[in-house]
Amino acid sequence: MIVKVCGMREPDNIRAVEQLGIDWMGFIFWPGSSRYVARRPAYLPIRCRRVGVFVDAPLADVLQRAEEYALDFIQLHGHESAEYVRQLRPYGIIKAFNIASTDDLAQVAAYEGLVDYFLFDTKGRSVGGNGEKFDWTVLSAYNGPTPFLLSGGIGPDDAARVRQFRHPRCVGIDLNSRFELSPGLKDIEKLKRFLYEQD
Repeated sequence: MIVKVCGMREPDNIRAVEQLGIDWMGFIFWPGSSRYVARRPAYLPIRCRRVGVFVDAPLADVLQRAEEYALDFIQLHGHESAEYVRQLRPYGIIKAFNIASTDDLAQVAAYEGLVDYFLFDTKGRSVGGNGEKFDWTVLSAYNGPTPFLLSGGIGPDDAARVRQFRHPRCVGIDLNSRFELSPGLKDIEKLKRFLYEQD
């Protein structure tokens, strides 16, 4: 199971989260986010894959950040077209979707075969990072070939819920706001308990 911790920004915090043995770490490059990375942190992870999060950003800006941060994956949260996605190769691509009902799953069809992973998040006021849960049972209606990460308000008390969730295409989880001391600053002890303590 891939574990992605998103919304990172502070060098010491980046280092501490990396030492937990997570797989992917996300950096948000959307200026509308309270976790926006305005300048390159003094430390970037070397033992986990780097994911850059963008929302309808100009292609040149995405490619510039991808090079500057040596990104492994580009995560798209906006209305990026298929042609836009094609121009982001050879980077790995994650396409995020805000989900509330089975009807919302129809939008993924346009990206099947174009991206490496989907990320299913909560449909809320913001394009991402709402910190709110959604009904994961609606994902039983997803029967496409693209693997996905589960997101949407996963918190310290959801370890059992995550372990009990079953879907043949679910390959990981995305953790963010419910593990924070403040926006962009993760609570290491909460993450550690969630990842390693069995209830």
